[in-house]
Amino acid sequence: MSRRIAITAALLLGTSAAAFAQSPGSIDAAPPPPPPASATQPPKPAPDMQAVLDQMMALGAKPIETLTPLKARLQPSAADAAHAVMHKQGMSTAPDPAVVTQEMPYGSDPMQYARIYRPASAAGGAATPMPVIVYYHGGGWVIADINTYDDTPRALSKQLNAIVVSVEYRHAPEFKFPAQHEDAAAAYRWVTQNAASWGGDPRKIALAGESAGGNLVVATAIYARDNGLPPPVHVLSVYPIANSDMNLPSRKDAANAKPLNTAMLNWFGYYYSTTKADQMDPRVNLVKADLHGLPPTTIVNAQIDPLRSDGETLAAAMRKAGDKVEQKTFPGVTHEFFGMGKVVRGAYDAENYGIARLKAAFAR
Repeated sequence: MSRRIAITAALLLGTSAAAFAQSPGSIDAAPPPPPPASATQPPKPAPDMQAVLDQMMALGAKPIETLTPLKARLQPSAADAAHAVMHKQGMSTAPDPAVVTQEMPYGSDPMQYARIYRPASAAGGAATPMPVIVYYHGGGWVIADINTYDDTPRALSKQLNAIVVSVEYRHAPEFKFPAQHEDAAAAYRWVTQNAASWGGDPRKIALAGESAGGNLVVATAIYARDNGLPPPVHVLSVYPIANSDMNLPSRKDAANAKPLNTAMLNWFGYYYSTTKADQMDPRVNLVKADLHGLPPTTIVNAQIDPLRSDGETLAAAMRKAGDKVEQKTFPGVTHEFFGMGKVVRGAYDAENYGIARLKAAFAR
């Protein structure tokens, strides 16, 4: 059975919904009760960011927090909306031919595979080993995949002349926490063992990820430290899930933001966790983890995002632990803006910032 068929079959399977306290493992399970509504309205996005949000609505996106996981996975994504804006502006949405890809398994489950991005100019073998970036996509560990998050790893590969390994991992609720963290660690170990055979430099491996993936990069750096794996030279964490306190400032001022709101955070937590205690585990609640001795880290946040305070408090906790960390919040943009640099100026600035930080790390 091909990987695509196997994944499709997995999406179509499921059991009847269990009680809320049991955090059902079915992709057809009804969503949890919504949290109390908030009347607070978020700041107004920049016009180019608003154009993407408007396009997402035009594509028919429904509120994720009202859907089952199966239906949520079929919704138009922010990346779809950005591509639609590109199309309206006469830009090509075809994959950049300057980068070529190959998929390889790192585990036995159909979801345990990676897409390896390489500069096309190095397809026949680079003269010198290239830096390597292990990238983890977002989606709250429930929705999205490496296809949804294709733009960022492709851009990183092109701009940094690097091999980028975009990791697919098992999703909740079929596989609950800590399956995603276990897969992220296994994939990182696999990359350290195989990077040289792909033309990569095993001395120059970095981690990068967005949202749930922004959490995984920090958790994986901790895993590498504690399990004797080569440490990454840098960590780029974009709007990470990092703090389980639901009373953070951004949970309130961005409660009604789009495309991510505070109710969706509750929805994701409901499906990826078995008990509420899972959400307090230091692999999820990173601000309570042992953060000492981690690699230099860059944290990128969006102003209009319920996860903004996660990144800000994570940066403070890392500094307190003695780590070198730089955190920057970009104004006028929302969650999922990273990777939209062709149509959103704030995303262009953020991408260049992250790329510059990785470039400097590889140069050292």
